[in-house]
Amino acid sequence: MACLEVCKEGKFKEGREECTLDGTVDWHGRPAIKDKSGQWFAGIIILFNQGLATLAFFGVGVNLVLFLTRVLQQSNADAANNVSKWTGTVYIFSLVGAFLSDSYWGRYKTCAIFQVIFVIGLGNGGYQPNIATFGADQFDEEDPREGHSKVAFFSYFYLALNLGSLFSNTILGYFEDEGIWALGFWASAGSAFAALVLFLLGTSRYRHFKPSGNPLSRFCQVIVAAMKKWRFEMPRDGEEELYNVHAKDCSMNGSRKILHTDGFKFLDRAAFITSRDIDDQKKGCRNPWHLCPITQVEEVKCILRLLPIWLCTIIYSVVFTQMASLFVEQGAAMKTTVSNFKIPPASMSSFDIVSVAFFIFLYRRVLDPLVSRVKKTGSRGLTELQRMGVGLVIAIVAMISAGLVECHRLKYARKDCTHCEGSSSLSIFWQVPQYALIGASEVFMYVGQLEFFNAQTPDGLKSFGSALCMTSISLGNYVSSLLVTMVMKISTEDHMPGWIPGNLNKGGTSLSNWKESAI
Repeated sequence: MACLEVCKEGKFKEGREECTLDGTVDWHGRPAIKDKSGQWFAGIIILFNQGLATLAFFGVGVNLVLFLTRVLQQSNADAANNVSKWTGTVYIFSLVGAFLSDSYWGRYKTCAIFQVIFVIGLGNGGYQPNIATFGADQFDEEDPREGHSKVAFFSYFYLALNLGSLFSNTILGYFEDEGIWALGFWASAGSAFAALVLFLLGTSRYRHFKPSGNPLSRFCQVIVAAMKKWRFEMPRDGEEELYNVHAKDCSMNGSRKILHTDGFKFLDRAAFITSRDIDDQKKGCRNPWHLCPITQVEEVKCILRLLPIWLCTIIYSVVFTQMASLFVEQGAAMKTTVSNFKIPPASMSSFDIVSVAFFIFLYRRVLDPLVSRVKKTGSRGLTELQRMGVGLVIAIVAMISAGLVECHRLKYARKDCTHCEGSSSLSIFWQVPQYALIGASEVFMYVGQLEFFNAQTPDGLKSFGSALCMTSISLGNYVSSLLVTMVMKISTEDHMPGWIPGNLNKGGTSLSNWKESAI
């Protein structure tokens, strides 16, 4: 094997071939060669893999609420709750996948194993956060050209996710709506298997980050070490008194050093060198529960800074999850026929997908360059947090639109037949604005969230950053389930069926009666 040398420009080369600067390695554990690994060749394989996997997941999930109501005869409220709990359970496993990936297995092995589980039944949660981060790993952020491609990858990744669900929301949705459930489920299984095979075919071209060990123990070591030294008086200009190590000696294998920051100063005590630590170093040993390097302390600070932002994203996920539950039930209670063709209610989410594709193109090609010119700072467009804020505002407008459509639908339902079990004469296409607005909000919120968490998390916790995005969706589903339960508990009294009854046409009557009784 050719020896490694450092060029005057600071670039690593293996022989005459330039290697990546971010520390990635190839399948054999050697420094990854730029021209023979990663970049868009590997990125495109991962994008197609994501599209096929998403087709499989939403082939089951998009019509699940109708399967529960029509086949298992559950009520609308129970079906909406069960779909939320199912989706929440899937995404909560993202934490398990992220832990195994960052700690022991690495992202490639974790993706492969959980895709095998996915083909069998329920592995999407552990696969999803790792595949997004693994795709970003294929681009060297230390290289300006590849760094730009890495930012673009997240937009295309979310686009692939939505295009993958387009087929399941339309073609598969049509067959499942007609009662051909077996065909839909088998097609989903076949798509999951195809995604696994495609992923394995690209094995030799992937770039890898080595797992960095158990992050929980590193986190706890910082907290314990800081608490042990709470009585020590920290010097004002104490950075020189803090324990630091060379990059090659970093305790977190494969991770780059992180510079010291001023926030969360209490945690700096974990890196403060005491006389006991000096004695331990003279003996050639260091107690990691008493002295931690600055990089390890800063890793904990990074996570603590992310938590408030993460909590804000949970409420957005409550809005997002309505597309798979209440939006579908609302559509099923509307006029779904055009001429002699029946439109599956779940297929209306295709307008969300089209909206996502349109706004990704609009943002990257129009809004982003335009904002850059207006700001005149040389930076690109809106920051990730600004985009997330825009997404939240659009989501509010989307739910207002959905509420107005429901009020309008109930007026038509009462006019046609208040007590009938049939659908309203109001066309299902009245739902288009709410789906389109949700799609627009996703481009700003979820893509910005993916970029933000990937950029802010340390090397050893990249998968955990993506898992935070998934767990916000998970907790959003659980919060949605809790809200539906509370609403039904409050609104169901005596002979009133509640605001989300089995026959949605009676929901408005129930609401009116509840208001009168409250007065």
